[in-house]
Amino acid sequence: MEFSVRERPEVRITPADVGKRVSVRRHAEPAGRSADEPVVQSADRSPDTSAGFTDVVGVLTSWTGGVLMITRRTGEAVRVPEPSLVAGKVVPTAPARRRGVPAASFAELAHVSSRAWQPVESEALGEWVLRAAAGFTRRANSALPLGDPGIPLDDALGRVRDWYALRRLPAYVQAATGAEGTQERLCAELAERGWERVVSAELRIGGLAQVGDLDADAARVRLTRSLDEPWLKRYQRFTVPGPHVRKVLGSGPSVWFATIPGESDIPAAIGRCVVDGRWAGVMAVEVDPERRRQGLAKAVMAALARRALDEGASAAWLQVESGNEGARALYEGMGFTVHHLYHHFRYSRSS
Repeated sequence: MEFSVRERPEVRITPADVGKRVSVRRHAEPAGRSADEPVVQSADRSPDTSAGFTDVVGVLTSWTGGVLMITRRTGEAVRVPEPSLVAGKVVPTAPARRRGVPAASFAELAHVSSRAWQPVESEALGEWVLRAAAGFTRRANSALPLGDPGIPLDDALGRVRDWYALRRLPAYVQAATGAEGTQERLCAELAERGWERVVSAELRIGGLAQVGDLDADAARVRLTRSLDEPWLKRYQRFTVPGPHVRKVLGSGPSVWFATIPGESDIPAAIGRCVVDGRWAGVMAVEVDPERRRQGLAKAVMAALARRALDEGASAAWLQVESGNEGARALYEGMGFTVHHLYHHFRYSRSS
């Protein structure tokens, strides 16, 4: 709860606070909401049923026509009519970080993670990057906003749509929420312009040494610089492993591939790590479904972490889709905590 029981209810926010992180208390929505009210994706709220109130915490992305729109850490939007407000205040932009978790800015992680998964072709649009790799993964086939596009947003989005249409690819924009400096307002503006949020993922960070110290049989993991056919057979996140797949997977400052041999020519487990300064990004950790819960993922993680530590890295990051409960539990147990979320928006409104 952002409001204490001793705190005097008072609305201390105004439209001038758009763009800031706020906490508001409102009267709970009645069961029968008017049909002409905009549909909210999810309120993601904590109810105070005894008082008939709900609390909402997030970035105030707009305040127009007597309605506040608040974007949660998860990227979900909440519509709050002004008359329902009971209290509101500006709150710190980010919670205190956990002990043992490295300090990191969104800007730093956005650049590091983009260098670890590079497209086949790219083009600058101001401080945005248009990326394409023949459709292999959304991360390599989406516009990445890293600042100001240099032109009005509507013009920039038109350029994005045209650029991907020339390549016969769907137009995606990758945008983030949930940390200081993330892009809640951009996410709200994309939704207003007909861009649909189709998938979300967490970017988690943690200390590298604690991963290297895992009680796991890392000695059975083979580490190589090159990408071989058995590794690709286990990865299986493409239809045809053409040169564009190899180029994306092989991209990055210092790339390592991990393999645990299986009983056939397909490995029992694989992983990939990109070392970039103090950061080690771990991705593509996959295990044979028949051999899960045998410590193979931990062995891959430990082996990659130890190699990254040898190269001078001290912190680790990884990405996991929000709905992948097994992976989230695994990484939580290794000390990884959510830094921010990123979302892929696809243009869906017919012109």
